[in-house]
Amino acid sequence: MNAEVLAFVLYFIVVLCIGVFFFFKSKNGGEKEYFLGGRGMGPWVTALSAQASDMSAWLLMGLPGSILAFGFGEVWIGIGLALGTAANWIFVAKRLRRFSQAAKDSITLPQYLSNRFGSGKRALQLISAVIFLVCFTVYVASGFVAGTKVFVRIFPSLDTSTAMLIFAAIILIYTFLGGFKAVCWTDFFQGLLMLVALLIVPIIAVSLGEADTFALSQTIVDNAGKEYSFGTGLFNSDWRDIVSGLAWGLGYFGMPHILVRFMSIRKAKDINRAAVIAIVWVVLALGAVVVMSILGRMIMGEELIMSQTQDMVFIAFARRYFPGFVAGLLMSAIVAASMSTADSQLLVASSSFTSDIYKPFIRKQADKKEVLWVGRAIVLLVSVVAYFIASSKAEGAQAIMTLVENAWAGFGSAFGPVVILSLFWKRFTYKGAIAGVVGGAVADVAWLAGGLSASTGIYELLPGFVAGFICAFVATLIDKKPDEETVAVFEAATTAEME
Repeated sequence: MNAEVLAFVLYFIVVLCIGVFFFFKSKNGGEKEYFLGGRGMGPWVTALSAQASDMSAWLLMGLPGSILAFGFGEVWIGIGLALGTAANWIFVAKRLRRFSQAAKDSITLPQYLSNRFGSGKRALQLISAVIFLVCFTVYVASGFVAGTKVFVRIFPSLDTSTAMLIFAAIILIYTFLGGFKAVCWTDFFQGLLMLVALLIVPIIAVSLGEADTFALSQTIVDNAGKEYSFGTGLFNSDWRDIVSGLAWGLGYFGMPHILVRFMSIRKAKDINRAAVIAIVWVVLALGAVVVMSILGRMIMGEELIMSQTQDMVFIAFARRYFPGFVAGLLMSAIVAASMSTADSQLLVASSSFTSDIYKPFIRKQADKKEVLWVGRAIVLLVSVVAYFIASSKAEGAQAIMTLVENAWAGFGSAFGPVVILSLFWKRFTYKGAIAGVVGGAVADVAWLAGGLSASTGIYELLPGFVAGFICAFVATLIDKKPDEETVAVFEAATTAEME
């Protein structure tokens, strides 16, 4: 066993031990403990787990590879995500923590949206839960694909099916056993690992003085004759690229696996500290990616582009500058990025079924132990379905994987406007929320399916978000004013004394 493999094995042993630890520590807990950590998460764990679950392998492979090949114009998505992260923590996090507790101590986003209006109706909860379950099953499948890609690229001798099975099994075991706390604590350590890895690589590269600034001005032509010119003008980008990049930030307001972190924190007052930690993490991580990408272009750009492996720039740096064991630890950060996203999505898919479908509609009298084990069963079922989707070679599977790229826009369009209005508008009504979810989702799909994303260059999240907001606003104004119970929830959540 070489040093790189040893580092990987030790890393995964630690991850699995976390799952086993929380299984025995909280085996007598109920659904609130399993799906929300008993609302006992501290600011550091909340912040880093939220950011780790947000940033997948895209942060260490997709984004740096794109910047290395095409230049600063590719940075706009990162800027949009950084601004969206900051806005989400500053404007949404604390209020959602308070509102979810005031709304009958809701533990999932669909449950919160239903309880927020004091309505005995379950239509909104059911619609939201079904969307979550379907989309997150596909999301988990995409995480399996991303993790497998990393495994195979780091260990070429490992076949795809074996790599995917190992990756899926590790995520399944610690999520199945430990639930939300295991996911958050593994994401906490994975977030630290990702940040350290991103910071140390460009620092070492700069200190060794290998960079050649002349390489930035060179146009590289790959073996297929495609040209790669490094664009040095951030603000000279096409306005549609800038608008679409910034629009990515709107997605945060509707991302269930991130919003649930806000609901899980121990006290609302801890949000301020968590927000600072999260925003600093995002700025440092994205900044390090940009610097690493520029250095990669200057030091090994031609080599990577000619071999069409520009997304391997982080791995190339790790192997170039560090001994085997350290390089293995650094490369574990890429797998950590994939795992931290997939595990969160897996747990949200499970909670959407158990808390929003199984208990309200199938087994209303189910006790906490039954709900807990049903949740674990759904974790297993979703993992199996996601595995078969990810491992399928059919065109249909590829079409599903293509849809995953647009799921961020779907969640942001359907739920972003509704979440914001539910937190800041006392007049907002149940029917307005349904109109916002449906209207945003339909507009997003219509924009994409109609080919407008490609023809206009405008990311479908922007028109979908605007449409969802308008539908929710207009439907609320047409609807009668909310009843006393709904107003009471709003007022209870906005009192300064509530923690």
